[in-house]
Amino acid sequence: MNQIVLIAHNIRSTHNVGALFRTAEGFGIGHIYCSGYTPYPTFDGDTRLPHISQKLTRQIHKTALGAELLVPFSYHEIPPIKELKRNNFKMVGLEQHTNSISISSYKSPKKIALLIGEEVNGIPDDLLSLCETIIEIPMLGQKESFNVSVAAGIAMYHLRNY
Repeated sequence: MNQIVLIAHNIRSTHNVGALFRTAEGFGIGHIYCSGYTPYPTFDGDTRLPHISQKLTRQIHKTALGAELLVPFSYHEIPPIKELKRNNFKMVGLEQHTNSISISSYKSPKKIALLIGEEVNGIPDDLLSLCETIIEIPMLGQKESFNVSVAAGIAMYHLRNY
């Protein structure tokens, strides 16, 4: 089975973060790297003010339903992309982009770091440029994109199974 980690960069919504934890747990994702302003659950050594970390943890728990206790995670101001690449992870960005390929044509390598970005503006260009591949989920309806947690779930399913 391939090894998959998730990088959640600049995700605004605690509900989306909770859904990411729950979905990641279901697909056996090895680690979630929260970065930028992505909210994250409380952890040992957390330097945030207790009332802030507790509030965010409660909000994340509403959709994670305990998965935040099962999936290893860490917080990084800047995503640890270079470190993951040194450990032979292939960086895969999930984004609608001129250089993206359809997710259905992507064959998963042994070690994958899936990068997802902010709900409205997506992955910043400086981080996209560090990805070996950019995958996209084709849209058939009139809306421009899926919710970030839904798109990540579709991608996790594909990366785990194909």
